Amino acid sequence: MSSIIVAATQNKGKIREIEAITSQFGMNIVPRDEAGIPDIDIVEDGETFEENSYKKASEIMKLCGKPTIADDSGLMIDFLDGAPGVYSARFAGPECDDAANNAKMVELLKDVPYEKRTARYVAVITMIFPDGDTLVARGEIEGHIMLEPEGSNGFGYDPYFRPVGYDHTFGVIDPEIKNRISHRANALVKLKELLTEKGYEVNS
Repeated sequence: MSSIIVAATQNKGKIREIEAITSQFGMNIVPRDEAGIPDIDIVEDGETFEENSYKKASEIMKLCGKPTIADDSGLMIDFLDGAPGVYSARFAGPECDDAANNAKMVELLKDVPYEKRTARYVAVITMIFPDGDTLVARGEIEGHIMLEPEGSNGFGYDPYFRPVGYDHTFGVIDPEIKNRISHRANALVKLKELLTEKGYEVNS
């Protein structure tokens, strides 16, 4: 028998990736709009990905009374002391776009040698149940920041992020490969482990 999980996000791509894991446990995900949740704007004012992910899941769960799942993700650059971090989507300002964010990043790193441009993408997925039970899965992928964009796949900082062990950025790497090695993919692997530890059984 399947159960319904409400997604705090309305991003269909994210929902597909997450449901590929949860469906194995008989959990089907519905976007919050389909669950009848008002189109509210949740302020992401946490200082960590965990705080923002939890806040989004918690707020939606209070509104719907059903198990809820949310994620928060971004890029952390070592030379910039972990920036842009939770501000990844608004690094260049509240009304910025990917181009502005990337331009600011490159400007800050333009005189930094390649070996010091280490970075990681981070994704945190939080699942909250009405009884308060909470699962938190964090995934990361290490890499380096390039100063010139390469490729046009993906979004955000992808054309500038070259993962360790690869010769090209996420802007070039085949999306199917990216989806197997990405920070979100690694978080989903952890989520599957947590669900198994909690006693949820994979459908045969």
